[in-house]
Amino acid sequence: MKRVFLATAVSTQALLGAAHAQEAESPRRLEPVLITTTPGPDRASDELIGNATALERDDIVRNLSSTLGDTLAGEPGIASTFFGQGASRPVLRGLGAERVQVLTNGIGVIDVSAASPDHQVAADGIDAEKIEILRGPAALAYGGQAIGGVVNVIDGLISEAIPEKAVSGDLLGAYNSVNEGTELAGRAKYATGPVVLALSASMRDFGDYDIPGFVESARLRALEEAEEAEGEEHEESRGQVENSFLKTDSLGAGLSWVGERGFAGLAVRRQTAEYGLPGHSHEHEEGAPEEGEEEQPFIDLEQMRYDFRAGYDVAGDVITRVSGSLAYADYEHTEFEAPGEPGTRFETKGWEARGEVDHAIAGFEGALGVQALDKELFTEGDEAFITPTDTKSFAVFLYEAREWDNGFGVEGGLRGETVEHDNDVQGKAEFDLFSGSVGIHQHTEGGWFFGAQLSYTERAPNESELFAFGPHLATAQYEVGDATLDKERGLNVEGTVRWKNDWLSFGMNAFKTSFRDFIYLTPGTIVEDGVIVDVADDLPVFLFTQDDAEFIGAEIYSEAVFDNGPMGALWTLKGGVDFVNAELGSGADVPFVPPRRLTADADAKWALFELGAGVEWADGQDDAGIGQLPTDSYTLVNLRGALNLAELGFGQEGTQAFVEVRNVTDEEARLSTSVLRDLLPLPGRNVRAGVRVAF
Repeated sequence: MKRVFLATAVSTQALLGAAHAQEAESPRRLEPVLITTTPGPDRASDELIGNATALERDDIVRNLSSTLGDTLAGEPGIASTFFGQGASRPVLRGLGAERVQVLTNGIGVIDVSAASPDHQVAADGIDAEKIEILRGPAALAYGGQAIGGVVNVIDGLISEAIPEKAVSGDLLGAYNSVNEGTELAGRAKYATGPVVLALSASMRDFGDYDIPGFVESARLRALEEAEEAEGEEHEESRGQVENSFLKTDSLGAGLSWVGERGFAGLAVRRQTAEYGLPGHSHEHEEGAPEEGEEEQPFIDLEQMRYDFRAGYDVAGDVITRVSGSLAYADYEHTEFEAPGEPGTRFETKGWEARGEVDHAIAGFEGALGVQALDKELFTEGDEAFITPTDTKSFAVFLYEAREWDNGFGVEGGLRGETVEHDNDVQGKAEFDLFSGSVGIHQHTEGGWFFGAQLSYTERAPNESELFAFGPHLATAQYEVGDATLDKERGLNVEGTVRWKNDWLSFGMNAFKTSFRDFIYLTPGTIVEDGVIVDVADDLPVFLFTQDDAEFIGAEIYSEAVFDNGPMGALWTLKGGVDFVNAELGSGADVPFVPPRRLTADADAKWALFELGAGVEWADGQDDAGIGQLPTDSYTLVNLRGALNLAELGFGQEGTQAFVEVRNVTDEEARLSTSVLRDLLPLPGRNVRAGVRVAF
């Protein structure tokens, strides 16, 4: 811990010293980012007590990886559930899956990604306009499923304003050496009068990816060597992760009407993907392949999604705006044991709607809203560890905020929700949920912002936690749910300190979340044929159970932007530290929690060229949780160079040819947040070269 904070102090002093030398020059103002995910009027990120950030299109292209979780994993407080190139979800402050709400344009993704780490999120950002991240309890607006935070992928297919140009957009093409993979994406808007047409398309074609060493971790190989001494043999592979390929395609279109005070639009999007499931083992099943045969399980998925969104500025003394969204999605994926041999099928279809009425009363601005969800989950096949379940929910929420002329502000809100899960086998489970928050903040003329927030959240167990019963090969566990689980309760306290001027900013968010009846998986036993066993279908039995838990952590971040630095460049320097410690009431460690991490980035920009370097250091995770092996520390170094083609007369600003080298030192890195940490390291050295054209 000491070396983490020492490194942070050194990097922060470097930022201060280097930037101070340029203060007398032409300072470049640090502008706040507008966040649309919060209830009520859009708010600047530096007005929020919680840690909120947004990746604009330039940032998305630069950070783009094969999955949403991996694209966001370099941001402060965010990790990934990394399941190879095909699937990952973001982990915020040590919480993931069922506690991080992933949205598309403010409405849930309506897929099955929260049910298993090998299920892909139906939104990965390759053709997104913007991605917003709210860390910490966003329960006021989105319920208990968002106690860890919210990730909102904004695709831009529905326009709320007329674009500045009649025709605009961008194209992206890139090649990756680590998997001999190509990626293409295109976005375009055409405006005529009040009508805006938006189009998007993307594709990826990645082969198996290269790694610097063995597929299995040193700790796992040591355990297997011990088993070999007892007569069991294990194969070792290295250099490449077999069956880690990925192919994706997406097409989207939106048509909007935009008036002086309102808008309305429709959008449709089709996404398909096929990706291998590395690390899967089916040896326990009857009819497993004989010696010499290869089994390459993979997932083939498709989602059709339809969105409607509208808003109108009333501009009244009390009611200021009304808005609403409705989405319907039909998602299906089939897990194939081998080409032509379909195994298990997951299907979910349903709709989600959300409406808000923004208002201004006695100096307070806020929103009164409702949200409803109705979806069906259907499963069939040998590995359908969850039986079919229908889920319905309805919520009402209220949010209010006010700031006085002296910079003092208050905010808070309430949310009431009902959730009903109706399972074909085990019947209904119903929950009445309540959430609330209150916060205060103080701006000062010197650029300081101080804030404190108290939030209480209740979360209903999801389908897996309640009704799972069977082999779950993604986690190599025989998972058993509990239909009698109680709702999960979380009490969060968060403090914020931020400071900024025109060219330098610094911030820290510290938090403590105390859970009552925290739901987690732990080794256990079941009764099989009248015998108590801890192994079923050759897999260890894991039970969903409840205990109290406590999460304590912080994010520390800084940024400096200044002109005419060394070599006459525009410099951007960033640094950050994040950590979280999580412990159950029994004293055991919560599994799949990220370790302490330090990041630092430096970018230099001239008119024609850009150069950048970044480093990420992650500590070893020794507090791995029951049944999990520790992970080692690692350091990832990335380099980037770009030629700004717009300066040469090609395209608009943002048009460039770029070359990146990710993981320059070919370091072996394994994520403690991944269920396949010991079977699946991160990719090795990757040279990514491409072109982006903006018009």
